[in-house]
Amino acid sequence: MKSAQEPAANDLSVTLGRDGYAFVPAARMRELTGAMPDWDGFAASWNDLHLDTHMADGGRYRKRRHAVFSMGADGVISREPHQPHYQGLDYNPLNGGVQRWFEPVTPEVGASASLHTLLSLCGGVFGALKPAVGAWKVEMHQFRIEARPGEPGQPTPEGPHRDGVDYVSVLLVTRRNIEQGTTVVYDLERRELGSFTLTQPFDAAFVEDARVYHGVTAVTPLDPAQPAYRDVLVLTFRAKRD
Repeated sequence: MKSAQEPAANDLSVTLGRDGYAFVPAARMRELTGAMPDWDGFAASWNDLHLDTHMADGGRYRKRRHAVFSMGADGVISREPHQPHYQGLDYNPLNGGVQRWFEPVTPEVGASASLHTLLSLCGGVFGALKPAVGAWKVEMHQFRIEARPGEPGQPTPEGPHRDGVDYVSVLLVTRRNIEQGTTVVYDLERRELGSFTLTQPFDAAFVEDARVYHGVTAVTPLDPAQPAYRDVLVLTFRAKRD
């Protein structure tokens, strides 16, 4: 996959291949993506997410939408029919083991230039590490984690985990009136490798799922009288198997 950002994306591939994860500050991500004229509308779509009703902990702090795409090694992106999200209990002991249906990502968001730019960037980064992959199954998750007085929001209520895919990217869209939310990365023996906090829109994390666990600490409101939330875009890539 060729793009104007390919050399920089390859640098990110090197870091990810060496360490199993990479934190990319917002300024660097903006260099990698280039201009995204429809970003404001794309980010505003997080105001129209639906409650996640599958939370086994009974929490009502997570809203989301979901979509599935196919992406070829040639960079062609196609949206797949709406389908459930599934994780085995070995990957998600809290909410796994069942097919979870979520409200679909809207057609406008799914076709947006911002999303396709981010998908193409991830495809280039991950494809450089696995050039033999002919096509990817990509799942898109729009998440809003809300925090209220006495009810912290849990970005990863299952704790440090793996997702059962090849690669994961997490992009901060908005962060309003919250503290904490630190991402911690561990090796397969649960030894901490590093930590960072996504604080600015476009701060991002990339993870090689087979090599590391990742988790995010709970978020709490700075001002209990004001809305408090953390919006992220999560894209997972798994090699398609015939």
